[in-house]
Amino acid sequence: MAATVRRQRPRRLACWALMAVLLADLLALSDTLAVMSVDLGSESMKVAIVKPGVPMEIVLNKESRRKTPVTVTLKENERFFGDSAASMAIKNPKATLRYFQHLLGKQEGNPHVALYRARFPEHELGFDPQRQTVHFQISPQLQFSPEEVLGMILNYSRSLAEDFAEQPIKDAVITVPAFFNQAERRAVLQAARMAGLKVLQLINDNTATALSYGVFRRKDINTTAQNVMFYDMGSGSTVCTIVTYQTVKTKEAGMQPQLQIRGVGFDRTLGGLEMELRLREHLARLFNKQRKGQGAKDVRENPRAMAKLLREANRLKTVLSANADHMAQIEGLMDDVDFKAKVTRAEFEELCADLFERVPGPVQQALQSAEMNLDEVEQVILVGGATRVPKVQEVLLKAVGKEELGKNINADEAAAMGAVYQAAALSKAFKVKPFVVRDAVIYPILVEFTREVEEEPGVRSLKHNKRVLFSRMGPYPQRKVITFNRYNHDFNFHINYGDLGFLGPEDLRVFGSQNLTTVKLKGVGESFKKYPDYESKGIKAHFNLDESGVLSLIRVESVFETLVEDSPEEESTLTKLGNTISSLFGGGTTPDTKENGTDTVQEEEESPAEGSKDEPGEQAELREEAEAPVEDTSPPPPTEPKEAAVPEEEKATEKENEEKPEAQKPSEKKEAGSEAAPPAPEEEKKQKPARKQRMVEEIGVELVVLDLPDLPEDELAHSVQKLQDLTSRDLEKQEREKAANSLEAFIFETQDKLYQPEYQEVSTEEQREEISGKLGAASAWLEDEGFGATTVMLKEKLTELRKLCHGLFFRVEERKKWPERLAALDNLLNHSSMFLKGARLIPEMEQIFTEVEMTTLEKVINETWAWKNATVAEQAKLPATEKPVLLSKDIEAKMMALDREVQYLLNKAKFTKPRPRPKDKNATRAEPPLNASASDQAEKVIPPPGQTEDAKPISEPEKETGSEQADTEPLELEGPGAEPEQKEQPTGQKRTLKNDEL
Repeated sequence: MAATVRRQRPRRLACWALMAVLLADLLALSDTLAVMSVDLGSESMKVAIVKPGVPMEIVLNKESRRKTPVTVTLKENERFFGDSAASMAIKNPKATLRYFQHLLGKQEGNPHVALYRARFPEHELGFDPQRQTVHFQISPQLQFSPEEVLGMILNYSRSLAEDFAEQPIKDAVITVPAFFNQAERRAVLQAARMAGLKVLQLINDNTATALSYGVFRRKDINTTAQNVMFYDMGSGSTVCTIVTYQTVKTKEAGMQPQLQIRGVGFDRTLGGLEMELRLREHLARLFNKQRKGQGAKDVRENPRAMAKLLREANRLKTVLSANADHMAQIEGLMDDVDFKAKVTRAEFEELCADLFERVPGPVQQALQSAEMNLDEVEQVILVGGATRVPKVQEVLLKAVGKEELGKNINADEAAAMGAVYQAAALSKAFKVKPFVVRDAVIYPILVEFTREVEEEPGVRSLKHNKRVLFSRMGPYPQRKVITFNRYNHDFNFHINYGDLGFLGPEDLRVFGSQNLTTVKLKGVGESFKKYPDYESKGIKAHFNLDESGVLSLIRVESVFETLVEDSPEEESTLTKLGNTISSLFGGGTTPDTKENGTDTVQEEEESPAEGSKDEPGEQAELREEAEAPVEDTSPPPPTEPKEAAVPEEEKATEKENEEKPEAQKPSEKKEAGSEAAPPAPEEEKKQKPARKQRMVEEIGVELVVLDLPDLPEDELAHSVQKLQDLTSRDLEKQEREKAANSLEAFIFETQDKLYQPEYQEVSTEEQREEISGKLGAASAWLEDEGFGATTVMLKEKLTELRKLCHGLFFRVEERKKWPERLAALDNLLNHSSMFLKGARLIPEMEQIFTEVEMTTLEKVINETWAWKNATVAEQAKLPATEKPVLLSKDIEAKMMALDREVQYLLNKAKFTKPRPRPKDKNATRAEPPLNASASDQAEKVIPPPGQTEDAKPISEPEKETGSEQADTEPLELEGPGAEPEQKEQPTGQKRTLKNDEL
C-alpha cells in the first residue's frame, strides 16, 4: 500500500500543476475576451473586432461609417480624429496631420521626407538631432513625432472598438505594408506601446488579404496548388503578391489549408494620393488662369485653398471612375471667389499617364521573386480603392494577359477581416479553424564578421566573411543559430541586409541604411578560462525573426563539451519525481533521446544559417561555422522554393525549450536525457561507456543599432505619459460638455413643463413662480459664466435644480402610475379570492391545504382590501398640490406580499401527491379498483404467431442492483404503430405502484 501511495504522489503533484496552469490561463482570459485588428492605410483605416457572440465584425465609427480617415487635428486645448479632423483640415490645415505614416522610420535625409514637405508645405517639420529624424512642429509648445501621432490614432481606434464591443480591449493585430523594413516595423511597435496596446502580430496587409480570401474559400482548397495574384493599389502605395493555396498535413490538426507567399513586388509611391495631387495641381492652374488678369495671388500659396482643392480632387477622381466628365466646383475657394471648371476622364488619364505606365512594374517584380510566369497564375484579384480607376484596370489586364480581373473580394475590408481572423487565432480566448500562414522575407539578412587567417606560414591576414541568416522569400517566423568556432576571445560581428539588387536606385535611397546592428561580445575569453579542460563547441548566436517580421538576437552562449563516466549511484528522489511528472506530460525517454541525451542545449528548433552562395570557396568553412541542418523526413510541398523549406521539428522542440526551468543557470545546464532512463542493473552500470557532458556559459552582448535608433526608455515613458495626459484632457472635456448639455437641457425642458396642464394641476402659482425664477437665473449664469465653469460646478448647479423640482415631478409621476397599479392590485385581489374559495371547496379526504394556510391567505386578502380602500379614500380628501399618501411603491409592496402567499399554495398543490382512497372490504368487486395495476386492467393479449394462448406469461425479471439496473433494455416495438407489449404479473405476486399510476 505504501508503494502504491508513493507512485500516486507524482501524479497528484502533476495534476495540481496542471490545474494551476489552467487556472492561470482562465484568469488571463477574463480580462481579454475581445480582440481587434487595425488595417492602417495611408488615407483611412478599418477596425474589426471578435468577441463572444460577434464573429469578425467591422467597427462603425461615431458617424456610423465603416471606414475612418487616418487624420488628427492637434490644437492647444483639444484634439479631433477621423471625420471631424478631416473637416478641420479646411479650417486649420497646419494643425491637421495626414499621411504621416510615410515618415515612420525615416531619417531627415530620406527622399520621402523631402517628398512630404513638397506635398504638404503647410506642415513644419522639425529635426531631432539624437535620432536624426523629424517631428511635427505645430506650435512652440506643441511638437509630436510620427510615432506619437500614430499612437494617438491607434488609441482612437481602440476607443472605437471598445465602444462597439462594450468591453475593454488590449490585444490587437495591426497591418503594415509588406515593404516595411526593420526600422519602420519597430516604429509601429513603439507607437502601439505608446497607445497601451498589446500587439499580437504585425501582419503584412497583403498576407491579411490573402488570409481573408482563403478563409472564406476553405472548401475550394485541396492538395493541388493554386496560385493567385493579388494586386493591391491603395492611396499611398501598390503591392502585388503571388500566393499559393493548398492543403498540407500538420502534426496537430492533420490536413489543413495553407497559404504561402511566393512573390512580392511593390511601388512605394504609386497610388491614389499621387493621382489626387496631379488633379489638385491641374485645378490650381485652372483657377490661377481664371484670375490671371486680376493680379491675384497664386492659389498654391494659400494652405486653406489647397486643402479645399485636394478634397475636391479626391471627389473628382471618384466620380470620373464612373463618368466621362464632371464639373469641379468649390464655393469661396480664395478671397470669396468661387471656382468652377469641367474636367474630363481623358484629361485625368493624360495627367497620370506616367503613373499608369508604372502599373505593370509590381507584377513583374512579383513574378521574378516567385520564379514563376503568368501561365502559372490562375487568377488576378483586385484589392484597394485605387484599382477602381478604369485606366488602372485596363493597363493591368493587358499586362497579365487574362480574360478578366477578379473582383470577388471586398477591396476595402479584406485586410481588416484577415487580420482579425489572425487575432482570434493568436488569442487564447477563441478557437478557430486552423489556417497555416507562411509569410516571406522581403529583404534578406546576413551576418558579417572578420577573422585572422594564416594563408602562408607566419603570414596572417584578415578575411571578411558573410553568412546569409534569412534569405529572400524565405519563410518566417523562424529561429536560426550561427556558430563561431575559431574565436577564443571577445569579438564583434555585424548584422546587415543582404543583396538588395532587386531595388532600384531611388528605392535604395528611400530604404535607408543597409546596416542593422553591430554586436559586441564580452566574456568569451573568461568562459574559456572557466572551463580549461573542456572542448569548445563554438560561440552560438541565436536569432529570431518573429511573427511581426522583426529581427532580434535572443542570446549568445559559449558551449563546451567533455566526456564523463556515469556513476553507479541510483537516482535521487527528486530526479525520480521530475522524471515521473515529465512522463505524465509526454516527456518520457525514448530510445532516441536516450542515445542523444548527452547534449545540454537542444538546437533542432533553430535551423542553421545558410551559407553565402556567391562564395563557393567558403563551403567547407560554412559547414564548420554553421550548425548542421536538421533533417526533415516529411516531403516538402511541390511548389515550395528551396529557401522556404523549414524543418518541421522547429515548433516541437521550440516548445520543449520554452518549458525548461528559468532558474537553471546557464553554467549549470546539464542534459537530463541519460538521467531520465530507467535504472539499469549493476552489471550494466559498470559496463556503460562514458557519456558527453555539455556546459553552456552566457556571453554578454552589447548592441549598437545602425539603421534607426529606438527611442530610449525614458523618452518612451515621457511619450506614453504625454499621450495619456492628452487622453485624460479629452475625457475631461467630454465630461464637462456632457454636464453643460445636461444642465441646459434640464432648464429648457422644465420651463416648458411648467405650462403643461398635468404639471399645473399639482402645483400652485407660487411654486411655479419660484421654480421659474430659479431656472431663469441658472440659464443666465450658464450664458454669462458657463464657459469658464468647471465640471463640478455644472453638476452642482444641475443637482440644485433637480432637488428644487423633485416634489413637482414626483406628484406628476405618481398620478401617472395610479391607474395601472390600482387595476393590477384589484385583478390580483379578485383572483386570490377566487382561488381561496375554490380551495375551501375541496373534499376533506382530498384536501391538500391546511386550515392555517388558508386562514393566513384570507387574512392577507382582507388586510390588502382594507388598506386599499382606506388609502384611496384618504388620498381623495387631499389636495393635488400636497404630497400623496397613495404611493406606487406601497401598491407594489402589497401586491408582492399577496402574490407570495398565493404562489406558495400553488407550488404546494403542484408537487403534493394525492392520497390513496381506502378499500371497502364488504363491497362486492364489480369492476377493477382505481389503483389496480395496468396488467390487471389490460385486455387479453393476442399471442404472437407461433405461440399458443396456453403459453405461460413471461415473468417480470427481478430488480437488478448497481450498474446492471441502469442497463435494462427498452421495449421493442414490432410493426408500424405497434404498442409496447404488456407484461402480465405472475399469479400471487404483488406489484408496487409507481407515482404516475395512482
